[in-house]
Amino acid sequence: MAERSFADEVQQLRHGAGTTLHVEGILAVTKALLQSGVAYVGGYQGAPISHLMDVLGDAREILQELDVYFENSASEATAAAMLAASVHYPLRGAITFKSTVGLNVASDGLANLASGGVTGGALVILGEDYGEGSSIMQERSHAFAMKSQMWLLDPRPGITAIVDAVEAGFELSEASNTPVMLQLRLRSCHLTGAFTAKDNVRPAMTIKDAIENPKRDLSRIVLPPASFLHEQEKINARRPAAVEFIREHGMNEVFADGAADVGIIVQGGLYNTLNRALELLGCSDAFGNTKIPLYVMNVTYPVVDSEVLDFCEDKRAVLMVEEGQPDYIEQNLHTILRRAGAQTPLHGKDMLPAGGEYTAAAVTRGLSAFLGRYLPDIVEGAPALLLPEDDPGSPFAPRVEPKAVHARPPGLCTGCPERPIFSALKLAEREIGKQHHISADIGCHLFSINEPFNLGATTMGYGLGSAGAAALNSADADRRTIAVMGDGGFWHNGLTSGVGNAVFNETDQLLLIVDNEYSAATGGQDVLSSTADNPIRSTKHPIEKAVRGVGAKWVKTVTNTYKVGELRDLFVNALTSEERGPKVIVAQSECQLNRQRRVRPETSKKIKEGRRVVRQRYGVDADTCTGDHACIRVSGCPSLTIKPNPDPMRTDPVATVIDSCVGCGVCGANAHAASLCPSFYRTDVVINETWRDRALAKVRNAWIQMLTAPVERRAAKFEVA
Repeated sequence: MAERSFADEVQQLRHGAGTTLHVEGILAVTKALLQSGVAYVGGYQGAPISHLMDVLGDAREILQELDVYFENSASEATAAAMLAASVHYPLRGAITFKSTVGLNVASDGLANLASGGVTGGALVILGEDYGEGSSIMQERSHAFAMKSQMWLLDPRPGITAIVDAVEAGFELSEASNTPVMLQLRLRSCHLTGAFTAKDNVRPAMTIKDAIENPKRDLSRIVLPPASFLHEQEKINARRPAAVEFIREHGMNEVFADGAADVGIIVQGGLYNTLNRALELLGCSDAFGNTKIPLYVMNVTYPVVDSEVLDFCEDKRAVLMVEEGQPDYIEQNLHTILRRAGAQTPLHGKDMLPAGGEYTAAAVTRGLSAFLGRYLPDIVEGAPALLLPEDDPGSPFAPRVEPKAVHARPPGLCTGCPERPIFSALKLAEREIGKQHHISADIGCHLFSINEPFNLGATTMGYGLGSAGAAALNSADADRRTIAVMGDGGFWHNGLTSGVGNAVFNETDQLLLIVDNEYSAATGGQDVLSSTADNPIRSTKHPIEKAVRGVGAKWVKTVTNTYKVGELRDLFVNALTSEERGPKVIVAQSECQLNRQRRVRPETSKKIKEGRRVVRQRYGVDADTCTGDHACIRVSGCPSLTIKPNPDPMRTDPVATVIDSCVGCGVCGANAHAASLCPSFYRTDVVINETWRDRALAKVRNAWIQMLTAPVERRAAKFEVA
């Protein structure tokens, strides 16, 4: 089950022309697709665009009514290859995934698509995952657009602008026979706003029509000599057609032209941030009434030379606000200006940060430097971030000594079934007496590289955990390497590039596949091995069966990862076995977040109905705890922390379990498996207890009082003495 349902929100997609819809960004994208007459949609989930796949899944009835085909693609490469349907047929198709990792995976398919070109509109909707909130390497989609000559849209963050960009993207694609990329930044995906809807449009040609009327155009197939002609077509036909369309339809925007003799050129996705910076300096307001001329590039590739020259013609200086590195657009603008003989000074990375996210603070500092040099009189505001903090007279000077904020690295959730896996692996290494090279992978399990586990040396990409250790394969070594991948990565790429490769090359490696029944890190979407019933997808295909199907022989499946001792022993066996070749352990337990989403409503319903409910909680006996905190070092659970020692004769704080505990039992299992201490206990909290529960409680209390009575009497005598 996905972490969020859009079953109610998607009903707004049925509204027709003239209706004002108040929706989230990803819902607006879906409505724009339907208004554009899209024939098919696919993609792969992944933040920040992951919920778009969930919206489309929840809207399947509406899609079916319009004869729109939708599928959850096995990978970004699969999604990219889907767009081949638009090569010969006038079918509008859209795919979606996060970038830039998604583009890396999809590059082969998209490069071939861009070479042959398209007949129907082809749109690639990208979640531009860049900046401090990113979960990937810091790269941009812009390079891929330039490499393959695909047009890149970067619309202003606003619901209407996003809807317009989707609709114009299809038209631009068809006008230039070129696939178009539409990038949506994190805040654009999830901002809310209003736009005026149009009627949904049934595709002029459906998938069924295309199947029943096959077409073939040899010039569109990527094979020499046609591929040589494709390059010339891009330069001589497609790009000029795209530039003409962008100009005629005013896809880029100019604001307050002539208001000053300096100007700013900005990527569309950064418009809101730039306007906020201008507002802080007193050069604009919250509604975008700027005093500085702006050229907003809602299309960042291709750059329209004539528009740039027109904007810069009467300017003493221009600032290019381009987020990230390298400075692709700034270099392009320099080329345009110098080739045309324009002498307008162009600034960019010399005044703004060379890399990193362009926050309002970063843009304000760079903008202040630019305006301070060329137009100082227009600046009316002086935000705190521009005032010297070491000035005692400044109202923004610090009043106390700043204290360092402790780093808070990402970690596994409370009750996560992956935590006991890595606890068991640490315990296994301790028992064997050897440390191992561990090749990590993309997913929640990558958090094991942090404290307290400190496991993992590299991560090469989704499903590439096993391949990342492929070179470290020696028959003479005194230990094996270990690789990790999740169930999502396994089905995405790992079955062939990992398990198949290890079997083929007889790699003597231990591969740990973490199977928590969902593609958990992206929001809890089902995968092939999910055990839940899915009305529109085929599930319940065991990973072990697939692994054995490609030739692996040493394969073990653990169905309860919370049994730390048993899992530790299995790791020891796999790492010390005399048998050569890959060894695969499938560690299987349901993602705790998804389990809680499923169980909590059921539990709440039972409580309201007066039915008996038992909740397990764990605790630590403060009198028994020695305060060595070994339990915390081998677990790292957020619910396991420390508190002051109740014994006045001891100063070391003792371990304690706080109320966020979900009763998974990992802390107690770790204590038992590692022979740490007997201080952990389990408590069963009974809600809506029965007469039997009350009677049993009375018997237990009486028995406890009888056993503790001698101790209490001796304590009383000691106090009197």
